[in-house]
Amino acid sequence: MGLIPAAFAQSTVAREGEAGSAWLAELPGIIEDLLARWDCTVDGEIAYGQVGVVVPVGDAALKVSFPHPGNDHEPDALEAWGGCGAIKLYERHDARYAMLLERAHPTTLLEHDQDVVMIAGVLHRQLTIPAPDGLPRLSEQADRWAEELRKDAAELDHPLPAAVVDAALEVVDDLGRDQPEILIHGDFHPRNILSADREPWLAVDPKGYVGDPAYDATTLLRTRAAHLFGADDLIKVLRHELELFAEVAEIDPERIRRWSQFNMVQSAFWGRRHGFGRARGGVELDDLLTLCDQLAVSWTD
Repeated sequence: MGLIPAAFAQSTVAREGEAGSAWLAELPGIIEDLLARWDCTVDGEIAYGQVGVVVPVGDAALKVSFPHPGNDHEPDALEAWGGCGAIKLYERHDARYAMLLERAHPTTLLEHDQDVVMIAGVLHRQLTIPAPDGLPRLSEQADRWAEELRKDAAELDHPLPAAVVDAALEVVDDLGRDQPEILIHGDFHPRNILSADREPWLAVDPKGYVGDPAYDATTLLRTRAAHLFGADDLIKVLRHELELFAEVAEIDPERIRRWSQFNMVQSAFWGRRHGFGRARGGVELDDLLTLCDQLAVSWTD
């Protein structure tokens, strides 16, 4: 087995501190034990995402994630879908946050960049199923959402009109507190849709929430906005993509618009407190914050 990628190790320690260092020290042994348990042989380079490594093993892939509550229900969602719209789950070891999964290709839908919204809409319709028991409710986050919006609006230096913040709070009250009993991905964006052999595209890395399917579209549109940044009449382009996704995924476009407005206000505040990914300051962060502000206003009815 190859070494744990240095970039992954560095980012894990930076994010998780001593707990990350301790887990990384154990990770080679964890992988070796799981390979033996599931009778697998490594046949390629170890890949990684933000919170876990993926080890290719023939027609499958061994994924081991850092132990964190945000990763608790990924196998539950994959198990519920049974390969319909998402990669198949073959084995799971919850104590080690590990899964043996159907192998997919590294190409993401973001790199494909053709019919992105159409493909995502078709997949999302497949993923929209009644929720199994035992999954966290997205509605349980509503009180925290409202509290953070009010706190950020009062404390941060931002240009958002009070009416825009109020509209986001209305989304929490109107849509966030009482949501359908539907399994949703929870982090549905083009980087979490991979090309595959069994199907052209399959979803990966779900959070496994119970909630409003329209919520998933907000993450997709936010990622599309960042990817298309600089395009002529970006707002018009995104409105068209919203309508297209809603039609293909069979979701009320007005619910998507309202969730997207809420999400953009959240993002505008989050970026001012924490930055975005690699954009922690400077012109790049300023540009993204301006985009969030513009979309927050544009999505407001």
